[in-house]
Amino acid sequence: MTTTTRRLLRGLGLLCAAVLGTAACGGPDSADESLEGVSASDVRAALEKGGSITVWGWEPTLKQVVAGFEKKYPKVDVELVNAGSGNDHYTALQNAISAGSGVPDVAQVEYFALGQFALTRGVHDLSPLGADELEGTFAPGPWNAVRAFDGVHALPMDSGPMVLYYNKDVFDEHGIEVPTTWDEYVDAARALHKADPDVYITNDTGEPGLATSLIWQAGGRPYKTDGTEVAVDFSDEGSRAYAETWQRLLDEDLLAPVTSWSDEWYRGLADGTIATLPAGAWMPANFESGVPKASGSWRVAPLPQWQEGASDSAENGGSGLALPKAAENEELAYAFARYATTGDGVRARIEAGAFPATTADLESEEFLRAEFEYFGGQRANEIFAESSANVSEGWTYLPYQVYANSVFNDTVGKAYVSDTSLAEGLEDWRRSSVEYGREQGFTVVE
Repeated sequence: MTTTTRRLLRGLGLLCAAVLGTAACGGPDSADESLEGVSASDVRAALEKGGSITVWGWEPTLKQVVAGFEKKYPKVDVELVNAGSGNDHYTALQNAISAGSGVPDVAQVEYFALGQFALTRGVHDLSPLGADELEGTFAPGPWNAVRAFDGVHALPMDSGPMVLYYNKDVFDEHGIEVPTTWDEYVDAARALHKADPDVYITNDTGEPGLATSLIWQAGGRPYKTDGTEVAVDFSDEGSRAYAETWQRLLDEDLLAPVTSWSDEWYRGLADGTIATLPAGAWMPANFESGVPKASGSWRVAPLPQWQEGASDSAENGGSGLALPKAAENEELAYAFARYATTGDGVRARIEAGAFPATTADLESEEFLRAEFEYFGGQRANEIFAESSANVSEGWTYLPYQVYANSVFNDTVGKAYVSDTSLAEGLEDWRRSSVEYGREQGFTVVE
Protein backbone atom coordinates (compact mmCIF):
# COMPACT_ATOMS: atom_id res chain seq x y z
CA MET A 1 0.00 0.00 0.00
CA THR A 2 1.37 3.39 -0.97
CA THR A 3 2.01 6.26 1.43
CA THR A 4 -0.66 8.24 -0.41
CA THR A 5 -3.21 5.49 0.21
CA ARG A 6 -2.34 5.34 3.90
CA ARG A 7 -2.87 9.10 4.16
CA LEU A 8 -6.20 8.72 2.39
CA LEU A 9 -7.38 6.04 4.78
CA ARG A 10 -6.37 8.10 7.80
CA GLY A 11 -8.16 11.09 6.30
CA LEU A 12 -11.33 9.07 5.87
CA GLY A 13 -11.45 8.56 9.59
CA LEU A 14 -11.64 4.87 8.68
CA LEU A 15 -15.33 5.42 7.95
CA CYS A 16 -16.27 4.06 11.37
CA ALA A 17 -17.63 7.35 12.61
CA ALA A 18 -20.49 7.24 10.13
CA VAL A 19 -21.17 3.62 10.95
CA LEU A 20 -21.44 4.51 14.63
CA GLY A 21 -23.91 7.25 13.80
CA THR A 22 -21.70 10.27 14.48
CA ALA A 23 -20.83 13.14 12.21
CA ALA A 24 -17.07 13.16 12.65
CA CYS A 25 -16.26 11.93 9.16
CA GLY A 26 -18.33 14.67 7.59
CA GLY A 27 -16.80 17.57 9.47
CA PRO A 28 -18.11 19.59 12.40
CA ASP A 29 -21.87 19.25 12.92
CA SER A 30 -22.26 17.96 9.36
CA ALA A 31 -25.09 15.62 10.32
CA ASP A 32 -27.26 18.66 11.06
CA GLU A 33 -26.39 20.51 7.89
CA SER A 34 -28.59 20.08 4.84
CA LEU A 35 -30.04 21.98 1.94
CA GLU A 36 -33.53 21.90 3.43
CA GLY A 37 -35.03 25.33 3.20
CA VAL A 38 -32.86 26.40 0.28
CA SER A 39 -35.06 27.13 -2.71
CA ALA A 40 -34.59 27.80 -6.40
CA SER A 41 -35.36 31.46 -5.71
CA ASP A 42 -32.52 31.50 -3.17
CA VAL A 43 -30.18 30.26 -5.90
CA ARG A 44 -31.32 32.99 -8.28
CA ALA A 45 -30.94 35.63 -5.59
CA ALA A 46 -27.41 34.42 -4.83
CA LEU A 47 -26.46 34.74 -8.50
CA GLU A 48 -27.81 38.28 -8.60
CA LYS A 49 -25.93 39.22 -5.45
CA GLY A 50 -22.70 37.55 -6.53
CA GLY A 51 -19.80 36.17 -4.55
CA SER A 52 -17.03 33.65 -4.96
CA ILE A 53 -16.78 29.87 -4.96
CA THR A 54 -13.97 27.36 -5.22
CA VAL A 55 -14.21 24.32 -7.47
CA TRP A 56 -11.88 21.36 -7.13
CA GLY A 57 -11.49 19.28 -10.27
CA TRP A 58 -8.93 17.90 -12.69
CA GLU A 59 -11.09 17.50 -15.79
CA PRO A 60 -9.58 19.88 -18.39
CA THR A 61 -12.87 21.10 -19.91
CA LEU A 62 -13.88 22.61 -16.57
CA LYS A 63 -11.76 25.58 -17.61
CA GLN A 64 -14.22 26.34 -20.40
CA VAL A 65 -17.13 25.84 -18.02
CA VAL A 66 -15.71 28.33 -15.52
CA ALA A 67 -15.11 30.90 -18.25
CA GLY A 68 -18.66 30.55 -19.55
CA PHE A 69 -20.20 30.68 -16.08
CA GLU A 70 -18.33 33.83 -15.10
CA LYS A 71 -19.33 35.47 -18.38
CA LYS A 72 -22.98 34.64 -17.81
CA TYR A 73 -22.87 35.64 -14.13
CA PRO A 74 -20.28 38.43 -13.96
CA LYS A 75 -20.82 39.01 -10.24
CA VAL A 76 -19.61 35.50 -9.43
CA ASP A 77 -15.92 34.64 -9.25
CA VAL A 78 -14.94 30.97 -9.60
CA GLU A 79 -11.55 29.68 -8.53
CA LEU A 80 -10.73 26.39 -10.23
CA VAL A 81 -8.21 24.30 -8.29
CA ASN A 82 -6.58 21.07 -9.39
CA ALA A 83 -5.87 19.38 -6.07
CA GLY A 84 -4.52 16.30 -7.84
CA SER A 85 -6.18 13.24 -9.27
CA GLY A 86 -6.98 9.84 -7.84
CA ASN A 87 -5.97 9.30 -4.23
CA ASP A 88 -4.27 12.70 -3.98
CA HIS A 89 -7.55 14.45 -4.76
CA TYR A 90 -9.60 12.36 -2.33
CA THR A 91 -6.97 12.68 0.41
CA ALA A 92 -7.05 16.46 0.15
CA LEU A 93 -10.84 16.55 -0.02
CA GLN A 94 -11.42 14.28 2.95
CA ASN A 95 -8.80 16.06 5.04
CA ALA A 96 -10.48 19.40 4.34
CA ILE A 97 -13.93 18.00 5.14
CA SER A 98 -12.69 16.43 8.38
CA ALA A 99 -10.96 19.66 9.43
CA GLY A 100 -13.95 21.78 8.50
CA SER A 101 -11.77 24.34 6.75
CA GLY A 102 -10.40 24.86 3.27
CA VAL A 103 -13.29 22.88 1.85
CA PRO A 104 -14.20 23.56 -1.80
CA ASP A 105 -17.75 24.62 -2.60
CA VAL A 106 -17.87 22.12 -5.49
CA ALA A 107 -15.79 18.97 -5.88
CA GLN A 108 -15.39 16.59 -8.78
CA VAL A 109 -15.81 13.03 -7.50
CA GLU A 110 -15.59 9.85 -9.56
CA TYR A 111 -18.60 7.58 -9.32
CA PHE A 112 -16.69 4.72 -7.70
CA ALA A 113 -15.53 7.09 -4.92
CA LEU A 114 -18.81 8.89 -4.31
CA GLY A 115 -20.20 6.30 -1.89
CA GLN A 116 -17.63 6.97 0.83
CA PHE A 117 -18.48 10.68 0.88
CA ALA A 118 -22.23 10.05 0.76
CA LEU A 119 -22.14 7.47 3.55
CA THR A 120 -20.00 9.65 5.81
CA ARG A 121 -22.31 12.61 5.16
CA GLY A 122 -19.44 14.60 3.73
CA VAL A 123 -21.47 15.88 0.76
CA HIS A 124 -24.97 17.27 0.44
CA ASP A 125 -27.98 15.33 -0.73
CA LEU A 126 -29.11 17.62 -3.53
CA SER A 127 -32.69 16.35 -3.57
CA PRO A 128 -34.14 19.34 -1.66
CA LEU A 129 -33.09 21.57 -4.56
CA GLY A 130 -34.94 19.40 -7.05
CA ALA A 131 -32.08 17.19 -8.17
CA ASP A 132 -34.22 14.11 -7.58
CA GLU A 133 -36.44 15.26 -10.43
CA LEU A 134 -33.59 15.12 -12.97
CA GLU A 135 -33.73 11.37 -13.62
CA GLY A 136 -34.66 11.64 -17.29
CA THR A 137 -32.04 14.31 -17.83
CA PHE A 138 -29.15 11.88 -17.51
CA ALA A 139 -28.26 8.50 -18.99
CA PRO A 140 -29.10 5.56 -16.67
CA GLY A 141 -25.47 4.63 -15.91
CA PRO A 142 -24.29 7.93 -14.42
CA TRP A 143 -27.69 8.70 -12.88
CA ASN A 144 -27.74 5.42 -10.96
CA ALA A 145 -24.18 6.14 -9.81
CA VAL A 146 -25.14 9.40 -8.08
CA ARG A 147 -28.34 7.98 -6.57
CA ALA A 148 -26.53 5.89 -3.97
CA PHE A 149 -27.54 5.96 -0.31
CA ASP A 150 -31.10 7.25 -0.76
CA GLY A 151 -30.33 10.63 -2.25
CA VAL A 152 -28.66 12.46 -5.10
CA HIS A 153 -25.16 13.18 -3.86
CA ALA A 154 -23.73 14.66 -7.06
CA LEU A 155 -24.85 15.79 -10.49
CA PRO A 156 -23.43 13.64 -13.31
CA MET A 157 -20.83 15.55 -15.29
CA ASP A 158 -19.77 12.85 -17.72
CA SER A 159 -19.92 9.13 -18.28
CA GLY A 160 -17.79 6.36 -19.68
CA PRO A 161 -19.85 3.84 -21.65
CA MET A 162 -17.37 1.29 -22.96
CA VAL A 163 -16.34 0.70 -26.55
CA LEU A 164 -13.44 -0.97 -28.31
CA TYR A 165 -10.89 1.38 -29.84
CA TYR A 166 -8.84 -0.49 -32.45
CA ASN A 167 -6.02 0.29 -34.84
CA LYS A 168 -7.56 -0.34 -38.27
CA ASP A 169 -4.22 -0.19 -40.04
CA VAL A 170 -2.83 -2.99 -37.88
CA PHE A 171 -5.93 -5.16 -38.29
CA ASP A 172 -5.98 -4.60 -42.06
CA GLU A 173 -2.26 -5.32 -42.40
CA HIS A 174 -2.69 -8.75 -40.83
CA GLY A 175 -6.12 -9.52 -42.31
CA ILE A 176 -7.85 -9.80 -38.95
CA GLU A 177 -11.52 -9.05 -38.40
CA VAL A 178 -12.60 -6.77 -35.56
CA PRO A 179 -13.81 -9.09 -32.77
CA THR A 180 -17.48 -9.00 -31.78
CA THR A 181 -17.18 -11.45 -28.87
CA TRP A 182 -14.52 -11.88 -26.20
CA ASP A 183 -13.72 -15.36 -27.55
CA GLU A 184 -13.02 -13.73 -30.91
CA TYR A 185 -10.94 -11.14 -29.06
CA VAL A 186 -8.70 -13.88 -27.68
CA ASP A 187 -8.40 -15.40 -31.17
CA ALA A 188 -7.49 -11.98 -32.59
CA ALA A 189 -4.88 -11.56 -29.85
CA ARG A 190 -3.27 -14.85 -30.84
CA ALA A 191 -3.32 -14.02 -34.55
CA LEU A 192 -1.83 -10.56 -34.07
CA HIS A 193 0.95 -11.74 -31.79
CA LYS A 194 1.76 -14.66 -34.09
CA ALA A 195 1.93 -12.37 -37.14
CA ASP A 196 4.16 -9.90 -35.29
CA PRO A 197 5.55 -10.78 -31.84
CA ASP A 198 5.89 -7.07 -31.09
CA VAL A 199 2.13 -6.52 -31.44
CA TYR A 200 -0.27 -7.12 -28.55
CA ILE A 201 -4.06 -6.97 -28.59
CA THR A 202 -3.96 -4.56 -25.63
CA ASN A 203 -1.99 -3.73 -22.50
CA ASP A 204 -2.84 -4.62 -18.93
CA THR A 205 -0.68 -4.83 -15.84
CA GLY A 206 -3.62 -4.98 -13.45
CA GLU A 207 -6.26 -2.24 -13.49
CA PRO A 208 -9.17 -2.42 -11.04
CA GLY A 209 -11.29 -0.10 -13.18
CA LEU A 210 -10.96 -2.30 -16.25
CA ALA A 211 -11.56 -5.49 -14.28
CA THR A 212 -14.71 -4.24 -12.57
CA SER A 213 -16.06 -2.77 -15.82
CA LEU A 214 -15.64 -6.07 -17.68
CA ILE A 215 -17.21 -7.98 -14.79
CA TRP A 216 -20.07 -5.47 -14.89
CA GLN A 217 -20.56 -6.02 -18.63
CA ALA A 218 -20.44 -9.81 -18.17
CA GLY A 219 -23.36 -9.60 -15.74
CA GLY A 220 -21.34 -9.97 -12.56
CA ARG A 221 -22.55 -8.09 -9.51
CA PRO A 222 -19.88 -8.80 -6.87
CA TYR A 223 -20.81 -5.87 -4.61
CA LYS A 224 -24.04 -5.41 -2.73
CA THR A 225 -24.61 -2.46 -0.43
CA ASP A 226 -27.50 -1.60 1.86
CA GLY A 227 -26.47 1.26 4.10
CA THR A 228 -23.68 -0.10 6.27
CA GLU A 229 -24.39 -3.72 5.27
CA VAL A 230 -22.23 -4.92 2.39
CA ALA A 231 -21.42 -8.15 0.58
CA VAL A 232 -18.49 -9.05 -1.65
CA ASP A 233 -18.63 -12.15 -3.85
CA PHE A 234 -16.63 -12.84 -7.02
CA SER A 235 -18.04 -16.34 -7.53
CA ASP A 236 -20.92 -15.26 -9.77
CA GLU A 237 -21.05 -16.23 -13.44
CA GLY A 238 -20.01 -12.82 -14.74
CA SER A 239 -16.93 -12.63 -12.53
CA ARG A 240 -15.95 -16.15 -13.56
CA ALA A 241 -16.40 -15.33 -17.26
CA TYR A 242 -14.06 -12.36 -16.96
CA ALA A 243 -11.46 -14.32 -14.97
CA GLU A 244 -11.46 -17.30 -17.35
CA THR A 245 -11.17 -15.18 -20.51
CA TRP A 246 -8.53 -12.79 -19.19
CA GLN A 247 -6.61 -15.77 -17.78
CA ARG A 248 -6.17 -17.11 -21.31
CA LEU A 249 -4.63 -13.80 -22.38
CA LEU A 250 -2.27 -13.90 -19.41
CA ASP A 251 -1.31 -17.56 -19.81
CA GLU A 252 -0.36 -17.04 -23.45
CA ASP A 253 1.47 -13.74 -22.84
CA LEU A 254 -0.90 -11.88 -25.13
CA LEU A 255 -1.11 -8.68 -23.04
CA ALA A 256 1.52 -5.99 -23.35
CA PRO A 257 3.21 -5.55 -19.94
CA VAL A 258 2.82 -1.79 -20.21
CA THR A 259 1.22 0.46 -17.60
CA SER A 260 -1.57 2.65 -18.88
CA TRP A 261 -0.85 6.39 -19.14
CA SER A 262 2.91 5.80 -19.19
CA ASP A 263 5.18 7.09 -21.95
CA GLU A 264 5.61 3.51 -23.16
CA TRP A 265 1.82 3.14 -23.38
CA TYR A 266 1.46 6.24 -25.53
CA ARG A 267 4.24 4.95 -27.79
CA GLY A 268 2.47 1.62 -28.14
CA LEU A 269 -0.77 3.29 -29.14
CA ALA A 270 1.14 5.44 -31.61
CA ASP A 271 3.19 2.74 -33.32
CA GLY A 272 0.52 0.02 -33.35
CA THR A 273 2.20 -2.40 -30.95
CA ILE A 274 -0.89 -1.96 -28.76
CA ALA A 275 -3.69 -2.70 -31.20
CA THR A 276 -6.87 -2.17 -29.19
CA LEU A 277 -8.12 -0.43 -26.09
CA PRO A 278 -11.37 -1.35 -24.31
CA ALA A 279 -12.21 1.90 -22.54
CA GLY A 280 -14.80 4.59 -21.93
CA ALA A 281 -16.19 7.15 -24.34
CA TRP A 282 -14.02 9.84 -22.73
CA MET A 283 -10.92 8.48 -24.49
CA PRO A 284 -10.97 10.39 -27.85
CA ALA A 285 -9.59 13.62 -26.40
CA ASN A 286 -6.71 11.62 -24.92
CA PHE A 287 -5.98 10.03 -28.29
CA GLU A 288 -5.92 13.42 -29.98
CA SER A 289 -3.65 15.03 -27.41
CA GLY A 290 -1.45 12.04 -26.51
CA VAL A 291 -1.26 10.06 -29.77
CA PRO A 292 -1.53 12.68 -32.53
CA LYS A 293 0.68 10.82 -35.02
CA ALA A 294 -1.80 7.91 -35.15
CA SER A 295 -4.66 10.08 -36.35
CA GLY A 296 -6.57 8.25 -39.08
CA SER A 297 -5.34 4.82 -37.97
CA TRP A 298 -7.74 4.25 -35.09
CA ARG A 299 -11.46 3.48 -35.20
CA VAL A 300 -14.25 2.80 -32.70
CA ALA A 301 -16.30 -0.41 -32.51
CA PRO A 302 -18.88 -1.77 -30.07
CA LEU A 303 -17.43 -3.58 -27.08
CA PRO A 304 -17.03 -7.35 -27.66
CA GLN A 305 -19.79 -9.39 -26.07
CA TRP A 306 -19.69 -12.29 -23.64
CA GLN A 307 -22.57 -13.95 -25.48
CA GLU A 308 -22.85 -13.84 -29.27
CA GLY A 309 -25.64 -11.53 -30.36
CA ALA A 310 -25.84 -9.64 -27.06
CA SER A 311 -25.41 -5.87 -26.77
CA ASP A 312 -24.50 -5.36 -23.12
CA SER A 313 -22.20 -2.57 -22.06
CA ALA A 314 -20.81 -1.08 -18.85
CA GLU A 315 -19.40 2.18 -17.58
CA ASN A 316 -15.68 2.76 -17.32
CA GLY A 317 -14.90 5.96 -15.47
CA GLY A 318 -16.97 9.10 -15.20
CA SER A 319 -17.54 11.62 -12.44
CA GLY A 320 -20.03 14.04 -10.95
CA LEU A 321 -19.96 17.37 -9.18
CA ALA A 322 -20.69 17.18 -5.46
CA LEU A 323 -21.23 19.91 -2.82
CA PRO A 324 -19.20 19.25 0.35
CA LYS A 325 -21.25 20.03 3.47
CA ALA A 326 -18.55 21.90 5.34
CA ALA A 327 -18.33 24.53 2.60
CA GLU A 328 -20.25 27.77 2.36
CA ASN A 329 -22.11 29.33 -0.57
CA GLU A 330 -24.33 26.31 -1.26
CA GLU A 331 -26.60 28.33 -3.54
CA LEU A 332 -23.80 29.50 -5.83
CA ALA A 333 -22.23 26.06 -5.72
CA TYR A 334 -25.45 24.40 -6.84
CA ALA A 335 -25.88 27.00 -9.59
CA PHE A 336 -22.42 26.17 -10.90
CA ALA A 337 -23.05 22.41 -10.71
CA ARG A 338 -26.31 22.79 -12.66
CA TYR A 339 -24.63 25.04 -15.25
CA ALA A 340 -21.83 22.51 -15.75
CA THR A 341 -24.04 19.43 -15.92
CA THR A 342 -27.37 20.53 -17.38
CA GLY A 343 -26.80 24.08 -18.68
CA ASP A 344 -24.59 25.82 -21.20
CA GLY A 345 -21.53 24.25 -19.63
CA VAL A 346 -22.45 20.92 -21.20
CA ARG A 347 -22.12 22.36 -24.70
CA ALA A 348 -18.78 23.95 -23.79
CA ARG A 349 -17.46 20.61 -22.57
CA ILE A 350 -18.69 18.71 -25.63
CA GLU A 351 -17.04 21.23 -27.95
CA ALA A 352 -13.81 20.75 -25.98
CA GLY A 353 -13.94 16.98 -26.49
CA ALA A 354 -15.77 15.70 -23.38
CA PHE A 355 -18.43 13.00 -23.47
CA PRO A 356 -21.73 14.07 -21.89
CA ALA A 357 -24.04 12.31 -19.45
CA THR A 358 -27.13 14.21 -20.63
CA THR A 359 -29.78 12.29 -22.55
CA ALA A 360 -30.73 15.22 -24.78
CA ASP A 361 -27.19 15.54 -26.09
CA LEU A 362 -26.73 11.80 -26.49
CA GLU A 363 -29.86 11.71 -28.66
CA SER A 364 -29.34 14.92 -30.67
CA GLU A 365 -28.72 14.63 -34.40
CA GLU A 366 -25.92 17.19 -34.23
CA PHE A 367 -24.10 15.10 -31.64
CA LEU A 368 -24.69 11.76 -33.32
CA ARG A 369 -23.70 12.94 -36.80
CA ALA A 370 -20.45 14.59 -35.71
CA GLU A 371 -17.50 13.21 -37.66
CA PHE A 372 -14.23 12.51 -35.91
CA GLU A 373 -11.27 13.37 -38.08
CA TYR A 374 -9.02 11.38 -35.74
CA PHE A 375 -11.07 8.25 -36.41
CA GLY A 376 -11.01 8.67 -40.17
CA GLY A 377 -14.23 10.68 -40.33
CA GLN A 378 -16.17 8.05 -38.38
CA ARG A 379 -19.37 9.05 -36.58
CA ALA A 380 -18.06 7.66 -33.33
CA ASN A 381 -20.74 9.29 -31.18
CA GLU A 382 -23.30 6.91 -32.66
CA ILE A 383 -21.38 3.99 -31.17
CA PHE A 384 -20.77 5.80 -27.87
CA ALA A 385 -24.45 6.68 -27.51
CA GLU A 386 -25.55 3.14 -28.30
CA SER A 387 -23.18 1.84 -25.66
CA SER A 388 -24.58 4.34 -23.15
CA ALA A 389 -28.11 3.11 -23.83
CA ASN A 390 -27.00 -0.50 -23.35
CA VAL A 391 -25.23 -0.14 -20.00
CA SER A 392 -26.42 -3.04 -17.83
CA GLU A 393 -28.39 -2.09 -14.74
CA GLY A 394 -27.89 -3.09 -11.14
CA TRP A 395 -24.20 -2.32 -10.63
CA THR A 396 -23.03 -0.88 -7.32
CA TYR A 397 -19.64 -0.12 -5.81
CA LEU A 398 -18.50 -0.61 -2.24
CA PRO A 399 -18.80 2.45 0.00
CA TYR A 400 -15.04 2.07 0.45
CA GLN A 401 -14.17 1.30 -3.17
CA VAL A 402 -11.22 3.69 -3.07
CA TYR A 403 -9.58 1.42 -0.52
CA ALA A 404 -10.57 -1.74 -2.40
CA ASN A 405 -9.01 -0.42 -5.59
CA SER A 406 -5.85 0.53 -3.72
CA VAL A 407 -5.17 -3.13 -2.82
CA PHE A 408 -6.07 -4.56 -6.25
CA ASN A 409 -2.44 -4.94 -7.27
CA ASP A 410 -1.58 -6.54 -3.93
CA THR A 411 -4.20 -9.24 -4.59
CA VAL A 412 -5.45 -9.66 -8.15
CA GLY A 413 -2.24 -8.09 -9.43
CA LYS A 414 -0.28 -11.17 -8.35
CA ALA A 415 -1.80 -13.01 -11.33
CA TYR A 416 0.20 -10.74 -13.63
CA VAL A 417 3.58 -11.48 -12.07
CA SER A 418 3.34 -15.00 -10.59
CA ASP A 419 1.60 -18.37 -10.87
CA THR A 420 -1.40 -17.03 -8.95
CA SER A 421 -4.54 -17.33 -11.08
CA LEU A 422 -6.97 -14.46 -11.60
CA ALA A 423 -9.64 -16.49 -9.80
CA GLU A 424 -7.32 -16.84 -6.79
CA GLY A 425 -6.45 -13.16 -7.00
CA LEU A 426 -10.12 -12.17 -6.99
CA GLU A 427 -10.68 -14.32 -3.93
CA ASP A 428 -7.74 -12.59 -2.19
CA TRP A 429 -9.27 -9.24 -3.19
CA ARG A 430 -12.59 -10.32 -1.72
CA ARG A 431 -10.98 -11.34 1.57
CA SER A 432 -9.07 -8.05 1.82
CA SER A 433 -12.24 -6.07 1.12
CA VAL A 434 -14.24 -8.08 3.64
CA GLU A 435 -11.57 -7.74 6.33
CA TYR A 436 -11.29 -4.01 5.82
CA GLY A 437 -15.05 -3.54 5.89
CA ARG A 438 -15.36 -5.38 9.18
CA GLU A 439 -12.49 -3.42 10.69
CA GLN A 440 -14.38 -0.22 9.90
CA GLY A 441 -17.60 -1.46 11.50
CA PHE A 442 -19.52 -2.51 8.41
CA THR A 443 -21.72 -5.56 8.59
CA VAL A 444 -20.25 -7.80 5.91
CA VAL A 445 -22.58 -10.56 4.74
CA GLU A 446 -21.02 -13.69 3.23
